Amino acid sequence: MILPQRPHRLVPLILAALLALVFVPAVPGAARAAAGTGYWHTDGRQLLDANGRPVRMTGINWFGAETSNHTPHGLWTRNYKDMLDQIEGLGYNTLRLPYSNELFDSGSTPNGIDYYKNPGLSGLDGLQILDEIIEYAGGLGLKVVLDRHRPGAAAQSALWYTDAYPESRWISDWTMLAEHYAGNTTVIGADLHNEPREPACWGCGDRARDWRLAAERAGNAILGANPDWLIIVEGVDSYENDPYWWGGNLQGAAEHPVRLDVPDRLVYSAHDYATSVHRQPWFEDPSFPSNLAGIWDRNWGYLHKSDVAPVLLGEFGTTLADPRDQTWLRTLMAYLGEGTGGISFTFWSWNPNSGDTGGILNGDWTTVDTGKQSYLDPYLLGAGDPGGDPGGDPGGDPGGDPGTPEISCEVGYAVQSSWDGGFNAQVTITNSGPAAVNGWTLAFAFPGDQRISQGWSATWSQDGDDVAATGLDWNSAIAPGASVTVGFSATGAAAAAPGAFDLNDQPCEV
Repeated sequence: MILPQRPHRLVPLILAALLALVFVPAVPGAARAAAGTGYWHTDGRQLLDANGRPVRMTGINWFGAETSNHTPHGLWTRNYKDMLDQIEGLGYNTLRLPYSNELFDSGSTPNGIDYYKNPGLSGLDGLQILDEIIEYAGGLGLKVVLDRHRPGAAAQSALWYTDAYPESRWISDWTMLAEHYAGNTTVIGADLHNEPREPACWGCGDRARDWRLAAERAGNAILGANPDWLIIVEGVDSYENDPYWWGGNLQGAAEHPVRLDVPDRLVYSAHDYATSVHRQPWFEDPSFPSNLAGIWDRNWGYLHKSDVAPVLLGEFGTTLADPRDQTWLRTLMAYLGEGTGGISFTFWSWNPNSGDTGGILNGDWTTVDTGKQSYLDPYLLGAGDPGGDPGGDPGGDPGGDPGTPEISCEVGYAVQSSWDGGFNAQVTITNSGPAAVNGWTLAFAFPGDQRISQGWSATWSQDGDDVAATGLDWNSAIAPGASVTVGFSATGAAAAAPGAFDLNDQPCEV
């Protein structure tokens, strides 16, 4: 039996050279739907929101809290809110957050955080940092799935328990989290244990090894504490001597389904990877890629196609270095389908420091791997407007006249870091007027030979000394009193704030 390699083995972060490109979040051709209101539940294979409307997770994994850093990675170089703004701006609607039980131990202190960039996280423990991330994510309309990724921070475990973290601790931490987030509709589900595998079995009846029975024990305990959560149950690696990816084999659910005390809460989950993780035999088959649909049907897709329960493809990723991986990802996305009726997914990963797959972010933790993102774009539904009708227009009417004298604005400009030959800067636009700004372009001029090399949270352009930043669909509306923060990297000497900024041709106070 071929055992797959670790699909997210961490390797030391190698900082990539800054790419001379502008970050422009891609928007698929079809309009994105909202992420859905309230808690979610199931009806056959369909996820529904609190109003009974079809919804679907089209999300991404942001890992790190399961490691010895005890916090999501990348906070050593960026502000967490800026990170979440970018995730939402790219069109993801769900965040899968891995954690370890060690995170909740009294001696587990978050580390690897630049508190200058993240002042609000200073002095917080691991759970409190998750609270801050979840609160801000919810304000953007994102939904969150918590993923028990590891017992201890050092490594994953095949079974759901270890000597140091027994089953009782696994369940008590889950019930603690269920109670802690009760009533918080941002957190919608519990991914019980990441990638069960041998000696774990499905349906064998051995209490010490039967993952299906363990999932029932934990799932029902969680629902006793918080009956609104989705219970997400991954597969194993092998069923009746038919091997597959760790956590990806759900064949046993046909004969031995998971039984929960609260109906309409069960979601099955699989993981699936490409050759950059392990060269499984089906990649070498002459029938590739036409053989893939049958493999997916057999292992997890049948649950969706037979209307048994929703399926979440909780992890899938690749470096795309091998042409077969490109074919695999294109074929997989088509198999998952478009719209709210498709199979849910959370891509692995946001982080660039996943050794076997890389991430959506490049090694600078800021710019986007646009090639990889382009495979996902047509299938992302977006978070929508968390404060209004999810079926409405979250950006207001962009066709109105934005250049009216009613606009009143303030701009804050700060150089965040600099080096020989370049710098990073952040620009905050505040609408100080009485009316919303629906659609905006900010213009200013550099004082010298500075040139923008990349930017984020806006579409950036430069003509000579003149620079323009135009809002994206997710931040193009600025309510009265609200602010939007954007940023850029530039070559040349770091300079003081430009003397003038215009918003839609109207001068702003600097």
